[in-house]
Amino acid sequence: MLVIGITGTLGAGKGTIVDYLVKTKQFAHYSVRSFLIEEIEKRQLAVNRDSMTSVANDLRQKHSPSYVTDCLYERAMKKGKPCVIESIRTVGEIISLRKKGSFYLFAVDAPAELRYARIRERQSETDAVSFETFLNNEQREMTSTDPNKQNLAGCIREADFVFENNNGFEALYEQVEKALKTIK
Repeated sequence: MLVIGITGTLGAGKGTIVDYLVKTKQFAHYSVRSFLIEEIEKRQLAVNRDSMTSVANDLRQKHSPSYVTDCLYERAMKKGKPCVIESIRTVGEIISLRKKGSFYLFAVDAPAELRYARIRERQSETDAVSFETFLNNEQREMTSTDPNKQNLAGCIREADFVFENNNGFEALYEQVEKALKTIK
């Protein structure tokens, strides 16, 4: 069973790639964000980026660096069809998923100003922030030597395919198609 993980910078287009894989390739979608929101709501916390980071780090600390994606992988195995797991944030998640076989990691990036404009447009509960806060949030998640904390830069370095998303949907889809042809 093919499993694609998605990583990348904030607002770079992870969700756009997921939507494409779901709609055009019939992939099942498993979201780290949705998993964490379920846990945040169980804990009766506010749904925001700080809570998401804190809860994710807590779950990894208590269980393993790959706990969340391992749970999502188990859900995917029950369905038994190609799937996409969004959003990979630790190298430990990548290591664990690679051990399971048939796993490929896609990373996506774009210029910060463009990414900020995108998050402001989508208006999710974690996106109502200033540009400065956006950059600070990303910097906090960019690198860490703690295996239980976010390390986007490390994840991007581990990617099998890295996409630059600064030329519109069609250009991004072409990059995804090229990667899928390489995989098959």
